[in-house]
Amino acid sequence: MRTRSGRGASRGRGPSGTEQPSAERHGTRRTVNGRWLVLGKDGRLTAYVRTDDGLLRWTETRPGGPAWAGPDFFPVPHLTHLSVAQGADAYVHFLGRRVVGRPDGPPATDIVHAIQYQTGRPVTEWRSLGNPHTDPEKAAQVGAPAAAVSGSGRVHVFVRNAGGGVMLRRETPGGKWEQWYDLRGSGVHDGLAALAHTTGRIELLAGGERDVMWWRQHEPDGELRRDVKMPVRMVPGTASAIETAPDRATYYWTDAQAGGIIAHRLGGWPVPLGGAPAAEPVAVVRAVLDGYDCTVLAHRDAAGQVVLAACGTENEQAGVWWSQTGEHSGTAPALAVDALGRVVLAVLGRDGSPRVARQSGEPGLSMTPSVPV
Repeated sequence: MRTRSGRGASRGRGPSGTEQPSAERHGTRRTVNGRWLVLGKDGRLTAYVRTDDGLLRWTETRPGGPAWAGPDFFPVPHLTHLSVAQGADAYVHFLGRRVVGRPDGPPATDIVHAIQYQTGRPVTEWRSLGNPHTDPEKAAQVGAPAAAVSGSGRVHVFVRNAGGGVMLRRETPGGKWEQWYDLRGSGVHDGLAALAHTTGRIELLAGGERDVMWWRQHEPDGELRRDVKMPVRMVPGTASAIETAPDRATYYWTDAQAGGIIAHRLGGWPVPLGGAPAAEPVAVVRAVLDGYDCTVLAHRDAAGQVVLAACGTENEQAGVWWSQTGEHSGTAPALAVDALGRVVLAVLGRDGSPRVARQSGEPGLSMTPSVPV
C-alpha cells in the first residue's frame, strides 16, 4: 500500500512501475529549478523533488486533493541540477545537467532531457542533448539548464557556456534537435529565467556581472535576439518570471545592493518589493483573490522562514506586504493554483517530503496550516 509521504514508506513498486522509496534512501532531497509544483491537464497537482540519484514525484489522487499518492522514484544518477518546464499541452519536461566521472581525465558533462506526458504516468527515457563544447575542460564549465516550451510544443533549452555567454538548443518542428546556437552575451551567471507566453513567443533573462540581459522572439518559434540590457546587478540564481498581461512578462530578482526583491517589466522602471530573501528565485503565480486578478509571491528568508505576499497584477507600485506563513523550508517554496482555484503553497519539510498549505475559504489570501503529502 502506498503511503502519503516518503516518511516510513516501504520499498515497493508504484502503479506506474517506478520504485517507491523510503525516506532514508536516495540521499539529500532538493527542490528542482523552475516550477516544481505543476497542474496537469486532468486538474491534479504534482510535486517534484530531486535526490542524489534521481527524481521523486508525488501526485494528487484527485483534482483539488487533499490526498496524494507517492513518492514514485525515477532513477537518473550523476545530476548536479534539474529544471522543470511545462508546455501549453501540459507535458512536463525535465532538463538536467549530468556529470559522470572518468578515470582517465576530466568528468564528462552533458545536458539530459526527459518528458512526462500525463499526470501520474511514467517518465520517458533520459536522452542526452550533448554539450555546446567539445573540449572536456570547457564542457565542465557549462551551467545549469533552463527551458521554455513554445506554443507549438518545441522545447528551447538554454545554458551558460564556458565563456560566460548563453547557448540555445531547441527542437525542430519534426521533433529532432537543432545544433547548439550561440546567443552571445557576456559575464552571464547561472540562474537563467525562461518564459513562454500564451502567444507561444519565448523570452529569456540572464543576470551578468554588471547588468541584466534579455533575449526575445518577435514571433512564435522565431529567432531569439538580444533586445535590451540594464545596468543593474542581481544576486545570481534569483531570477523568475511570469506572464502578467497578454504577451507581457514581469520579472523578479533579488537586488545585489539592497538585498530586496525587484519587479520589472520591459519598458518600465524596477519596482522594489522589499523582503529579505535567500539567494534563490521567488515563487510566483497569478490567482483570483476576492474577484481581482492578483499576483502571489513567496520566498524564504535567510533563516528558512517562508513568507507570502499578494498584490494586484502589475500593480506592485501600490505596495507589497510580506506575511510570515509559519512554514519553515530548507529549499525554495513553490506556488500553484489547484483545480478548485485555490492558491497552494508547497515547501520541503524537515523529513525531505513536501508539505502543502491551501487557500482557505476566508477573504483575501488566508492559508490553512500545511499538511504532509
